[in-house]
Amino acid sequence: MKHNHNQMDLFGETLSRPSLPMDYEPVRPAYFQVSQIYLAKGSVATPERERFVERICSLYPDAQIKECLDVPHNRIELDEADALALHRAGKQTLVFGELKTAVRFSQEEGNSCPNYWHFSPYGFCPYGCKYCYLGGTQGVKFSPTVKIYINLPQMLGEIDRIARRKGRPTAFYLGKLQDALALDPLTAYSTVLVPFFAEHPLARLTLLTKSAHVERLLELEHRGHSILSWSVNPPEVSAIFEANVPSVEERLEAMCRVAERGYPVRAVMMPIIPIEGWQDIYTAFTRCLIETVPIQRLTLGGVCIYRGARKLMERKMGLGNAISAHIDEGSQTAGDGRARYPQALRNRAYSLIIEAVRRLRPGLELALCLEERALWQSTGLEERLGRCNCVL
Repeated sequence: MKHNHNQMDLFGETLSRPSLPMDYEPVRPAYFQVSQIYLAKGSVATPERERFVERICSLYPDAQIKECLDVPHNRIELDEADALALHRAGKQTLVFGELKTAVRFSQEEGNSCPNYWHFSPYGFCPYGCKYCYLGGTQGVKFSPTVKIYINLPQMLGEIDRIARRKGRPTAFYLGKLQDALALDPLTAYSTVLVPFFAEHPLARLTLLTKSAHVERLLELEHRGHSILSWSVNPPEVSAIFEANVPSVEERLEAMCRVAERGYPVRAVMMPIIPIEGWQDIYTAFTRCLIETVPIQRLTLGGVCIYRGARKLMERKMGLGNAISAHIDEGSQTAGDGRARYPQALRNRAYSLIIEAVRRLRPGLELALCLEERALWQSTGLEERLGRCNCVL
């Protein structure tokens, strides 16, 4: 991999200035069928960007390519009036653009999230998880396309400035508004991200994925500065709720492969879904996870779904699915506006898994995601409050 050897100075240290990946072979990723490609505003604004985009487009000779160079990435219209048809069309549409506000600080209210810095080299995701919360968010609802943002070097420059200002090790999370690795075969962004964070004295990368595409990660020097986490659920749950996505077995294998290369590895078991027999299913899967992968932290969460995403889910699965059947209908008007299970059910589910973990690995770090403080207390995790997946 060739890098741009222009330099930038940080705390008296000389670091390589990041650039878009160029000297690599793009590969069509599994689980992403592309029927149309849009070149949105900024996508080919420089020769470097144009070369990068052309190489990826060449992998899809049958896809219709449309130039919309005056249209922002989030204003691409797919001419589908029905929300579900729009959602499905978007999953097969690739958009190249630039995101000027790619590095942000989360502003969660109404739950115990510690808030954190996150950034977006991608937007949305090609996978078909039926509970996906992104499908109902304002940033995705109008134009639910899969996006590659080509201003990656500028994002890393902003991360550098923020870390410098903070003056202490700071996590930057990739996975809040996308899957962190699903498109890496196309972009090779990992070959820029991991070396950047490895070289940086203060910025740290935390990411979340369901992908099994880890080949490029295995060849990179990371110095423990990139923390890799996987979203997992029992295969019995995944078979019902996770379409067009790598199997749980593939994910566990990918986790083991990167762990062997020294990466810190975490798991997020979310959303826990109370299908029939869920107690035995989750107990058995927790044992499988703990005995198979040397994870350093496990974060648990229930469903946290906005109204728009819930409507899409129920269009796909019907009103009687195992998530909707257990939702506390009053939860959407309280707290952070997301629908959740009743607190007693969440407490039972978390306590069951925590007890299984404590029997197998008493010292494993445990946390909850987007939960109320009362749940941290009732599950005995209050001392871990604020030490969940997305932070150091």
